[in-house]
Amino acid sequence: MATLTVPPAPVSPRDDAVQLYKAFKGFGCDTAAVISILAHRDATQRTIIQQEYRTMYSDDILKRLSSELSGKLETAVLLWMHDPAGRDAVILRQAFSQDFINLETATEVICSRTSSQLQTLKQIYHSTFGVYLEHDIELQASGDHKKILLACVSKPRYEGMEVDREMAAKDAKALYKAGEKKLGTDEKVFVQIFSERSRAHLIAINSCYHDMYGGSLKKAIKKETSGLFERALLTILQCAENPAKYFAKVLYKSMKGLGTDDTTLIRVIVTRTEIDMQYIKAEYHKKYKKSLNDAVHSETSGHYRTFLLSLLGPNH
Repeated sequence: MATLTVPPAPVSPRDDAVQLYKAFKGFGCDTAAVISILAHRDATQRTIIQQEYRTMYSDDILKRLSSELSGKLETAVLLWMHDPAGRDAVILRQAFSQDFINLETATEVICSRTSSQLQTLKQIYHSTFGVYLEHDIELQASGDHKKILLACVSKPRYEGMEVDREMAAKDAKALYKAGEKKLGTDEKVFVQIFSERSRAHLIAINSCYHDMYGGSLKKAIKKETSGLFERALLTILQCAENPAKYFAKVLYKSMKGLGTDDTTLIRVIVTRTEIDMQYIKAEYHKKYKKSLNDAVHSETSGHYRTFLLSLLGPNH
């Protein structure tokens, strides 16, 4: 469930464009006005506002936002303006092409998205940046980590709830033989099963594994694999079971200890607001005994704080 709150009576995108233009005009930007509009419009409305703005003022609103806003607020608002697939494409392109290659981010995005989301993302990635997503993965990732990322983006997976229990037991056995049962690990088997099976099927494998061998598949992965490959497998498994719980943990880690990992904080809030942020907030509260809104409030300030809290919706 989304946490985005939009006005009960639809506002005309043309009016929004006019209000935004006014907020940019003159000395300094009326940042509060910009936030009060953009933080309360859904993906379709944001796209139409961009078109209206261009038609009326022959100007690109993204460029305008970029010159009017700065710092973390600018990063968050610009990311928010995209539709989900376009945004994922931007996040991945940055993860692969900036001075500091961020393979953790790439792993999170690729391994937490559904198969159909990945298929759309691939097309947009290619049409926006003129390179294939697979090409960038080839270039920047390596070893088994590269294999699992490539497998995830190249093979469409079944997304229904139908599960063949017999097949799930077979897969559990194959994973046991490839991992805990032998010396060393046959990573190929892990790559194949984790990239080809549906989420519902992975949950079934997990329970078969537990029934047959008494241990959890998660523990087996931690024991048998390491580094980014381990992270990829765990992300796939955790997002099959409970994506909200997975993202609650990512958010918690981004704010834990000294300083805040704002890039992660922004990425998760902006990408999940219109999908499952209600559930993430519930999981966060359940696990960390603190509301996500309160945590974000204490880690951020100014307009940046206002914007993120607007996306998170009421604190309850």
